[in-house]
Amino acid sequence: MPAYSVVPFVGLLLTIAIAPLVAPHFWERNTRKALVSFLFALPVAVYLVVNGWPALLLHTGMEYFSFIVLLGALFTVSGGILLTGDIRATPATNTLFLFVGGVIANLIGTTGASMILIRPMLRINSERTRTSHIPIFFIFVVSNIGGCLTPLGDPPLFLGYLRGVPFTWTLRLLPEWTLCLVSILTIFYVYDSVQYRREPVGAIEKDRTQIEPIRLRGNLNFLFLLGIMAAVLIESPIKASVPGVEHVPLKEILMIEMAVLSYLFTPRELRERNGFTFSPIVEVAVLFAGIFVAMVPALRILEARGTEFGIDRPWQFFWLTGILSSFLDNAPTYLTYASTASALFGTSAEHLDQLIATTRTVNGFGGSAFLAAIACGAVFMGANTYIGNGPNFMVKSISEEAGYKMPSFFGYMLYSICILIPLFVLLCLVFFA
Repeated sequence: MPAYSVVPFVGLLLTIAIAPLVAPHFWERNTRKALVSFLFALPVAVYLVVNGWPALLLHTGMEYFSFIVLLGALFTVSGGILLTGDIRATPATNTLFLFVGGVIANLIGTTGASMILIRPMLRINSERTRTSHIPIFFIFVVSNIGGCLTPLGDPPLFLGYLRGVPFTWTLRLLPEWTLCLVSILTIFYVYDSVQYRREPVGAIEKDRTQIEPIRLRGNLNFLFLLGIMAAVLIESPIKASVPGVEHVPLKEILMIEMAVLSYLFTPRELRERNGFTFSPIVEVAVLFAGIFVAMVPALRILEARGTEFGIDRPWQFFWLTGILSSFLDNAPTYLTYASTASALFGTSAEHLDQLIATTRTVNGFGGSAFLAAIACGAVFMGANTYIGNGPNFMVKSISEEAGYKMPSFFGYMLYSICILIPLFVLLCLVFFA
């Protein structure tokens, strides 16, 4: 495909990154986002059909359907889980809260974990005065870095799963996940301890006296979350053993059932107290519809000509994927560089399991090492800016509604540059150099 065919894809990603900053009032309505997404995707769709590639369009549509059904199901089910209570906001409590969020993000996604935990964490710390750093570290850990161990954790990894990456393969990222999580939690504990010691005596006393036991409601939704996980795991065995169901979207049907049951059987009060609306997932759906169509030419070009760009080491893939994921969306960025790596090894970008299984090496590294670098760059560096990952802006908005003073776009980046970038340098030296 010609180079100009990627212009709509680049234009759409730049619009998603810039529009919230320069035209926030225009961008706040999902109907306008849908219109922008449609306008960028339409010329690509027409180009593919006219030039004899309707099958690519159909394949992309199927991937999009699986992708948005998973996100929508996790979003709906997690929105019915309500965590209430107000315990002492000590540094140890806050660190434990972040750790739990980082763990469960792998089971219910970074979006789901952020929705469930951000309001309780803000409420726990509401009596304190020096708390502006807490939502920032929450974005670092729960909304991004925590979700790299399963395809359910973050959208890029689920796209990889849809293209053949085994469900359990991401568990090999446990060392990278552990290094990042332990390092950030240690930094947070030290920083929060300093801020805690600077709190006014009245604030500490108020925090000690206003105690309400932690209570979890909407527990039935955990069964629906297990149902979503089961849907992902059992589809392949069923299709391999039962004739005639090869083309039936089994996991998507089961996920939709779990979401519908959750919505029907969760008391409305719980969703109202969670501030649950479908607006965030509608936003994701309309934007990614355009992204999936517009990115087809870019992925095909990278698969065919990726070896011409001189990118042939894992550390290069880690940083390039991470930098783009910081300012654009990390899901298409993941696929973009996975296609480049596939071209490097002569494997198919549509079947990333080939990249993992290849016995070839490039500069002493196998395909699995390259895909690990891409996965870590996409998931971890989505935390570098407010626009790097979907939950980031959501946490920012909820925190501001709760009275927390959040830094500006560049103020937030100052935190990420000082805290995350040195950590990513260490991660790169240890695992990808």
